[in-house]
Amino acid sequence: MAEQQTTILSTVKEYGRGLLRFIRSRVGTDEDSEDILQDVWYQLSNEEDIGTIEQMSAWLFRVARNKITDRYRKQKTKSLEDYEYEDEEGDIGFSDILLSDQHTPEDQQLKDIFWDELMAALEDLPESQRSVYVQNELEDKTLQQIADASGENLKTIISRKRYAVKHLRTRLQYLYNDIMNE
Repeated sequence: MAEQQTTILSTVKEYGRGLLRFIRSRVGTDEDSEDILQDVWYQLSNEEDIGTIEQMSAWLFRVARNKITDRYRKQKTKSLEDYEYEDEEGDIGFSDILLSDQHTPEDQQLKDIFWDELMAALEDLPESQRSVYVQNELEDKTLQQIADASGENLKTIISRKRYAVKHLRTRLQYLYNDIMNE
């Protein structure tokens, strides 16, 4: 046990900086980089017998690469509530404007533009992705309900939703930027 702790400490000293640079070059923030590095060290500390690792640097970098990949796969997709901005009266989100009952000409124009663009972007999607997105986001069905009704695997439904969200985010980003820059 003491020998394993000594090996871990010497490994951290020898590879820590290089591994952190490697992770930082592939991850957006310093906080995420440090979290991933901690995950790598945690996995190393949980190894039964560190002495069986033949190429320590290759093992560490492979674990780091896997942790980075896992982080990207687990990233939460953004909803309308995540795109909030502040006006003169305080915080207002996209959904507050799009789903509000107010009918000022400006609000109505913004709603019309958004819904037109959303529908056009949805038309670009394959039917399977469009259907999952519409059922989940606009009809408030859960992904599990959609999977059960279609007889598809839940992971397939999740994947279709992810591809739809990715496409819509890319397609509607200019609209979001225009609204935010007004």
